[in-house]
Amino acid sequence: MRILVANVNTTASMTDSIAAQARSIAAPGTEIVGITPRFGADSCEGNFESYLAAIAVMDAVTRYPEPFDAVIQAGYGEHGREGLQELLDVPVVDITEAAASTAMFLGHKYSVVTTLDRTVPLIEDRLKLAGLDARCASVRASGMAVLELEEDPERAVEAIIGQAMLAVSQDKAEVIVLGCGGMAGLDEQIRQRAGVPVVDGVASAVAIAESLVRMRLSTSKVRTYAAPRPKTVVGWPLNNTGVPAAL
Repeated sequence: MRILVANVNTTASMTDSIAAQARSIAAPGTEIVGITPRFGADSCEGNFESYLAAIAVMDAVTRYPEPFDAVIQAGYGEHGREGLQELLDVPVVDITEAAASTAMFLGHKYSVVTTLDRTVPLIEDRLKLAGLDARCASVRASGMAVLELEEDPERAVEAIIGQAMLAVSQDKAEVIVLGCGGMAGLDEQIRQRAGVPVVDGVASAVAIAESLVRMRLSTSKVRTYAAPRPKTVVGWPLNNTGVPAAL
């Protein structure tokens, strides 16, 4: 089984960290391939960067030259999952939905701890769109920018732990979800301090993607996620069939 794990930003070192976390949870025989978009922002922290990432990830995935069995979109709260589902016949798993749905197996309510405050509304909107908001106690910002997670990991962990503990004590969360792909691998440190289950979106997405592949299940194509209709699309990176050139 081969799973593509697509980073939503252009920071290659973050792709490496995300792929390493994915490999740590993957079953024997599962090959994890990390993908970095060839254009876009070095971190996604707003709507403009998120929409740009949606196009960049679709471009990167459809240009991958070898067969694959599933795709993970490794950006928390980012746009684009729906487009991938239209383009592909294999399962597409977004870490936002994977983490939130996993958290609901573990407690009555969960809280998300993310990066900057400006990303909170984006995450709230994505959870609402996915129907996962009813059991979300809160979405809290650590105040750390995405790139700071790599630049100063010790301060990042402390900031995340601080918000996680407030979510438990003030918001009555029983599970914490890490709200950024760049937080991959921090779950165990935070779990020990916060005293509640901590869900990493990348790990959750790998487990779900593997399960879907083994059950031979993929996206329904009868309506919402049917393949794009053939039409003229002007400009790059799409060709005039309306489908990325690699397909």
